[in-house]
Amino acid sequence: MNIGIVCYPTFGGSGVLATELGKALADKGYGIHFITYQQPVRLTGFNANIFYHEVRVPAYPLFDFPPYETALASTMVDVVKNNNVDLLHVHYAIPHASAAFMAKQILAEENIHVPFITTLHGTDITLVGRDKTYAPVVTFSINKSDAITAVSDNLRNETLENFDIKKEISVIHNFVDITRFSVQPIDAFKKAIAPNGEKVILHASNFRKVKRIADVIYTFNKIKKNIPSKLLLVGDGPERHMAEELCRELGIFEETRFVGKQQDMEDIYAIADLFLLPSEYESFGLAALEAMAAGTPVVATNAGGIPEIITHGKNGFLSDVGDVEQMSKQAITILENEKILKSFSEAARNQAETFDINNIVPKYEALYNQVLKK
Repeated sequence: MNIGIVCYPTFGGSGVLATELGKALADKGYGIHFITYQQPVRLTGFNANIFYHEVRVPAYPLFDFPPYETALASTMVDVVKNNNVDLLHVHYAIPHASAAFMAKQILAEENIHVPFITTLHGTDITLVGRDKTYAPVVTFSINKSDAITAVSDNLRNETLENFDIKKEISVIHNFVDITRFSVQPIDAFKKAIAPNGEKVILHASNFRKVKRIADVIYTFNKIKKNIPSKLLLVGDGPERHMAEELCRELGIFEETRFVGKQQDMEDIYAIADLFLLPSEYESFGLAALEAMAAGTPVVATNAGGIPEIITHGKNGFLSDVGDVEQMSKQAITILENEKILKSFSEAARNQAETFDINNIVPKYEALYNQVLKK
């Protein structure tokens, strides 16, 4: 089977999941054709079953904003026709689902039937998709999909509540490669961050407002007053400048390390003692799951799909959005006692195993076969 995968190539959760899914399918012998405007960041190494097709968007003086969706649909048509692609799997509804529908209609004119599956990831529904500018097209293209999946029960429910969806939405949770995150911490790396044996508090995201980066910093500031610790911030985005300024204002900049975007996250999770995720909303919380796979407990907000991953009081803690006081107390509870830290660490790892790639990818394979039989 040849599968076209359309995604954003960036560090966001939808691009990460799409890339890791494609790689896992390629390892099983499927022909995987990534279609996007640049090579996905997680698409490293060589695999004879993986192909990358760049969407070129010509720049013309006429266009203030080049029509990416049109270029994407045309590229899909070209890839399907020249590579015997059996189905398209598009990740993130905007604009990938509508482009896939356009490509499907163009191909049908040549008697080529290619179904497409849309996987909803979060902000394509909860934020951008609700905008009246996009809502009619989002609703239409989701309903025209041959199958729809969501990465959490919460996202499925949000979609059904906010859009007039007339088809079934299957929940196939995000996954993690447990083997990949089963690495030993690199001592030299940890000593570079915490030279005196301090606890390492980690946060990784795209530094958007929804991630509430200020809450990460305020929470850490309270933790370090009780437990010697360092804060490691991974990622970049619009809130980074604010975060750096806030650290300076609080006098904790020297205890904080901003390391920007990173690809080898398994080595970073391995040295962390605790992961903070105070987001206003997460459709699933892939970063939290990756942390748990490395045995790192998570203190997070009770928002969106996060409770589908974290069992409160067992492998992490949940609190209300913005409750910095509660999150810091929860973090201290885990960190101040090595026995409790070990217990939470083991429980986090065990929970992550239920979302292992080997348990989730077969669900996508079954869906592909189901769609192709229609």
